[in-house]
Amino acid sequence: MNEIDRLQFVDTNLLVYAYDETAGNKHVQAAELMAALWESGTGCLSIQVLQEFFVNITRKVPQPLALPAAAQIIADLSVWHVHCPTTEDVLAAIQLQQRHGLAFWDAMILNSASQLGCTVLWSEDFSPGRQYDQTVVRTPFSL
Repeated sequence: MNEIDRLQFVDTNLLVYAYDETAGNKHVQAAELMAALWESGTGCLSIQVLQEFFVNITRKVPQPLALPAAAQIIADLSVWHVHCPTTEDVLAAIQLQQRHGLAFWDAMILNSASQLGCTVLWSEDFSPGRQYDQTVVRTPFSL
């Protein structure tokens, strides 16, 4: 099984870059990654990522998207594998935070990727190449 056939989790920052046309080369690379994940059907997200994406893409980028456009992107992404964290996931993230010295919200992302069985976590916030159990961190910007 090659990497494109495995479930792959997308962190918020890459999702924002994919839809933020002012992000230059990062926009191009993130959009290419998203297209590949759409085509392969291996893209994964969490409710946390979708929430953070909405806030960032409608408020924090240089050219914010209109609310209906952002809502449509979220609706489209709902066909991906989406993890809906529970109380048990919060407790598991606390354990990951303590074990790996992560920020809590990063531990929640890592836990969601793990819960979905993702072998790849695409992110700019983690160290590329770092392995967390079955999940390895990748970034399209250092390829």
